Amino acid sequence: MAARKGSSKEARRAELGKAVERALLVRGLEGLRLRDIADEAGVTPAAVLYYGDLDALVHAAYQQAIERYSQEREQAANHFTDARDQLRACIDKGVASGPDDALTRLLFEYWPRCLRDARAAALDSALTERQIAVYSAILVLGQAQGHFALKDPPRLLAASFVAMEDGYQMEVLASRRTRTEVVTALWAYARAVTGHDLAGHV
Repeated sequence: MAARKGSSKEARRAELGKAVERALLVRGLEGLRLRDIADEAGVTPAAVLYYGDLDALVHAAYQQAIERYSQEREQAANHFTDARDQLRACIDKGVASGPDDALTRLLFEYWPRCLRDARAAALDSALTERQIAVYSAILVLGQAQGHFALKDPPRLLAASFVAMEDGYQMEVLASRRTRTEVVTALWAYARAVTGHDLAGHV
């Protein structure tokens, strides 16, 4: 019985997490209220508070979004053994599909809090480091396989890939650039720093 209760509580927590995400996408972080989450979850605000206050709920939702984003990218890259395919998959999975890409929007909705909240900043740094690690591992592998002739240290190049992505993501979310334009730009950077043309390897 205790196990069932625990399982049921975790299921309710997961459902509430999804409600927090939906409310964030509709209201934005600054306009978000406990009532918005309760409405999305179909419960009372008091029932929502059982799982934590507004800040705690938003923090947990951001943690979950980071994990989902990171896992999806890592799994996409790990599907291949050839570093060239891994790099293509990494870029492809990391770029927003468009202005309505819910997962990417969630990550960017929370970012401004990092400027004033140490816990939020720590989460954002962890996300950045995880993405850098993926790129860096691919670049090292590509060099070992003889596909990439790196112009600079792998971690430095990996950090630049992530920084470029972050800047371009805002452009995609604001409808100022298309996903195709961003992927093309990242491929061009990859060609410049690895000596390999991703467009020529399919």
